[in-house]
Amino acid sequence: MTKRVVVVLVTGLLAACGSSSASGLSTPQTDVTVFAAASLQPAFDKIGARLLTTKRFKTTFSYAGTQTLTSQLTQGAQADVFASADKEHMNTLLDAGLVAAPLAVFATNKLEIAVARGNPKGIHTLTDLARPGLVVVLADPSVPAGKYAQQALRNARVTVKPASLELQVTGVLSKVALGEADAGIVYVSDIVTSGKVDGVSIPDDENVTAVYPIAPLKSATNPAGAKAFIDLVLSTDGQAILKAAGFQGV
Repeated sequence: MTKRVVVVLVTGLLAACGSSSASGLSTPQTDVTVFAAASLQPAFDKIGARLLTTKRFKTTFSYAGTQTLTSQLTQGAQADVFASADKEHMNTLLDAGLVAAPLAVFATNKLEIAVARGNPKGIHTLTDLARPGLVVVLADPSVPAGKYAQQALRNARVTVKPASLELQVTGVLSKVALGEADAGIVYVSDIVTSGKVDGVSIPDDENVTAVYPIAPLKSATNPAGAKAFIDLVLSTDGQAILKAAGFQGV
């Protein structure tokens, strides 16, 4: 009698485990590894959380300057998805044969001048950034944000001598927020999500539009997860998250 009860209980437990797995209540599937431009972090963190709850894929992010991520990938780093802040670096991976499918542009962005809360230095235009004594930081020209900033300054016919050149746009934002710089040129999305600095608009005739493409990679160990992440980014829900973070549509 006792043995029979034990056998029945074990069989029931095994069946319960099987039904739990089949119903999707098991632990999350293999991580999806996403290499993404640093400016995407606030939005992509939310998209990754949404993917976990809807598709049971856990996303592991590597955020850095686009040029740094491109270098890492061309040197053999493994990732499932790459999201760039410009087409040029994505094209570098395309030319190297590392992209598994055609890229999709999922967002655009504009530039804005980051200043301390309350704008104590009275900065209102790009021309103001050339004022003597003003501490200005920019992203390095090798970084998309730095390249775009140089283009905007040329459009405004302004020459700025930056106190430092940061290897990712979040470095510019951080120095302004910490009071180590009076101003810097960042993305509108950085201003929207920071909460620690104010933004000064740049007119359209001086501004530059940043284009953000995304693509799965041939090195992907989880192609299904890569597709699920990209599909979510391109979906109505993903686009709403990006818009709330200050990005513009395509």
